[in-house]
Amino acid sequence: MRTLMIATLTACCACVAQVHAQVAPPTNVKTADAPNDVGNQVIVTWETSPDDVDGGVTSYVVVRSKVDTDESTPIDEGAIGDVPYGVTTFIDENATAGTTYWYGVRATGSAGESAIAQAEESVTPTMEMINAGKIWFLIIMVTISGVVILYVYHAKRGGNISVRKIAGLEAVSEAVGRATEMGREVLFVPGILDINDIQTVAGITVLSNVAKTAAEYDARLEVPTARSLVMTTARETVQAAYLGAGRPDAYDENRIYYLTDEQFGYTAGVQGKMVRDKPAACFYMGAFYAESLILAETGNSIGAIQVAGTAMPSQLPFFVAACDYTLIGEEFFAASAYLSDDPEQLGSLKGQDVGKVIAAGLLVLGCLLATLGAMTGSSGIDAASSYIKDNILGKAGVMPAMVLHIGQEDDTE
Repeated sequence: MRTLMIATLTACCACVAQVHAQVAPPTNVKTADAPNDVGNQVIVTWETSPDDVDGGVTSYVVVRSKVDTDESTPIDEGAIGDVPYGVTTFIDENATAGTTYWYGVRATGSAGESAIAQAEESVTPTMEMINAGKIWFLIIMVTISGVVILYVYHAKRGGNISVRKIAGLEAVSEAVGRATEMGREVLFVPGILDINDIQTVAGITVLSNVAKTAAEYDARLEVPTARSLVMTTARETVQAAYLGAGRPDAYDENRIYYLTDEQFGYTAGVQGKMVRDKPAACFYMGAFYAESLILAETGNSIGAIQVAGTAMPSQLPFFVAACDYTLIGEEFFAASAYLSDDPEQLGSLKGQDVGKVIAAGLLVLGCLLATLGAMTGSSGIDAASSYIKDNILGKAGVMPAMVLHIGQEDDTE
């Protein structure tokens, strides 16, 4: 079988090799199934041709033949790729799991092509059930998940989980109370994206709290929306909030309405209402784009208390500059846990904080070790830094020995 395979691989290049015998072939060709893949990669390594000096070799061409298990005969697939001179590794990323292949490598140069150097053995790529390069990722995820479960269990048993105060949410009562005293309305803008955006969902969560406070203070609440589904969701949320506050009679669905899907048409409609009615409190909670500054500046010009929240980094500076309070990024998403006091949400929030501490600690430790290694030249510190970078944060696995050194051999016997 191997004789037949070799004959097939070399047939297409035999004549060329006879004419151009000046280029020596590479040596010690080896193949190996690539680890931690789905069975579609094979690693081919070799030693350079003796002519790989002074421009004698320009590239190495890798050829492949597969064994047809039904006919037990080689199927020549010819060249599958090439690499420049001096390179001794090629990764075939188009293999098929469970198929047996023979590989060969030939050198090409100004003098022509060498004979094909055959691999010592055939190779059959297989899919690994476990990706050893992501074991550390699994360990970290299991740790964080375990911490989340512990905190949720702790909260459900009545344990205290402290969450720092979020100034923007603490200001809801102040803003709604001011609107009640002045006899003016409260305006809530839930962003311009649809209900499938997580920022809109977070904004509706804050709306529930604002609506409940407005019901308790007997303040008028206006909610213009840019999406029909957001309008429907907002109506149900506000109605539930009024019912929970014991004021179902004060709920008016006509104050929660749809304007338009068009970005600046919606912005113009809201801006016009702000100028005409001069609400005493304005809430902007959701996803915003260029309209953020227009709305915030208009609210600032009419003297309203303004509270904004978004996860759009490019719009945060405008809200910070023009609003009294701003929920920045994660504060906005933590609002539901902060406002609801739900044990599951509080436990999840606390567990995520532990995950952030772990990630930040690894980054700080890695930077510190890299700096000390560069300053002291200590091999031990360099090894620890490399382990964090390559193993914990990389794909080299748990043990340093699991790092794959392509093209290197162990010279010990």
